[in-house]
Amino acid sequence: MKSAVETLNPTRVRLTVEVPFEELKDSLDAAYKKINQQVTVKGFRKGKIPARVIDQRFGRGAVLEEAVNDALPKFYTEAVNEAELSPLGQPEVDITELKDGETLNFTAEVDVRPAVEIPDYSGIEVEVDAVEVTDEDVEKSVEQLRERFASTSPVERAAEDGDVVTIDLEAKVEGEVLEDGIANGVSYTIGSGELLDGIDDAVKGKSAGEEATFTSELKGGSAAGKEAEVTVKVTQVAARELPELDDEFAQLASEFDTLEELKADSRKRLANMKQFDQATQAQERVLEKLLELVEVPVPEKLLEDEINTRKHNLEHHQLGQMGLTLDKYLEIQGKTAEEFDTETREAAVKGIKTQFVLDELVKKEQLNVNQEELTEHLMRRAASSGMSPDQFAQAVVEGGQVPLLVGEVARGKALAVVVEAATVKDTNGEVVDLDDEEEETEAAEASETSEENAEG
Repeated sequence: MKSAVETLNPTRVRLTVEVPFEELKDSLDAAYKKINQQVTVKGFRKGKIPARVIDQRFGRGAVLEEAVNDALPKFYTEAVNEAELSPLGQPEVDITELKDGETLNFTAEVDVRPAVEIPDYSGIEVEVDAVEVTDEDVEKSVEQLRERFASTSPVERAAEDGDVVTIDLEAKVEGEVLEDGIANGVSYTIGSGELLDGIDDAVKGKSAGEEATFTSELKGGSAAGKEAEVTVKVTQVAARELPELDDEFAQLASEFDTLEELKADSRKRLANMKQFDQATQAQERVLEKLLELVEVPVPEKLLEDEINTRKHNLEHHQLGQMGLTLDKYLEIQGKTAEEFDTETREAAVKGIKTQFVLDELVKKEQLNVNQEELTEHLMRRAASSGMSPDQFAQAVVEGGQVPLLVGEVARGKALAVVVEAATVKDTNGEVVDLDDEEEETEAAEASETSEENAEG
């Protein structure tokens, strides 16, 4: 077999392959055997029909077609490996010549990973938010904890902001009560915004036994997105009572004996959270700077597939779970379809470029992934998916996704290398020294987010 490569553009090549006919022998034998098992000829046992009889009865062309279909993937793969290409997607194959007993010639056009040259990235500088925890931050955190330990008690008065009301709901669309439009005994905190738009105004000022009617757009159910006439009846009003902020509360809500110890712990936890956010911010900004330094051509077919995948996942998975259409989502976001398309395209381009650049870095820095790193990454992915580690691992293995996970970890390590070489300062001008272990974890998550679905 002989092959040659023609570069059509930085992301697409054409392979020209010439195969001597004798190299088709195995595929021809397999074709005769397959046809033998599929047909019957009077006078011959099934599977024992001579090749010449098959040629006479069914035509040599049918045998050649079967043999070529069997052989093409093997010869294509050999040509790809010989040329050391990294194909993306399926090739477009064209048989240019097939002479029985002489030769098989074909071409294959396919998108390939572009050559990416990684420049010196040691001069990258980024600025991130400083880690500062104010007294107000601490007070807010403690207040949120206090809210969790609030108690309620029924009151004989009209409902006010912050009260917990028990209500019965009935929704009508075009005068008809919806099958799933009745709900009784619903507990709702006035001002929480957790139910329907307009419900706060409807129930405020109402006492137990009183009702009100208002119009609202339904957020879910069989009539999601439609305007409905909603009747709400208040069956109970309960006041929320917050515990006193004292040492007794600290003992109730935590393992600490005093309120001051609780506040000190809250300050420490908030600082850790802000350090986590700071590390994530550093990853994202270093990655953006790195991408600015590298010229990365993007295969158009890969880009279109990625855009379509992102749109499909948003429309049929994320929005579908929320009972929203794409049009309604855009309305809520205040975006036009054109703006959405532009943003989706930009995100897809960034995801693809990120994967190409980090993969090249993995090769350049000769980074490997060990079992411990893979296991830690699998645990994180399992937690984010809502599955147990065992369930997630089984799904990954059965779906042949282990190489993808290895790639994610390797790209995370590559980004960590770049961050380590970069200068990261906070808004106070102080150099930020990111912890190596945390940095690597953050990098894996940051690169995974940026390149998510990059290959569609």
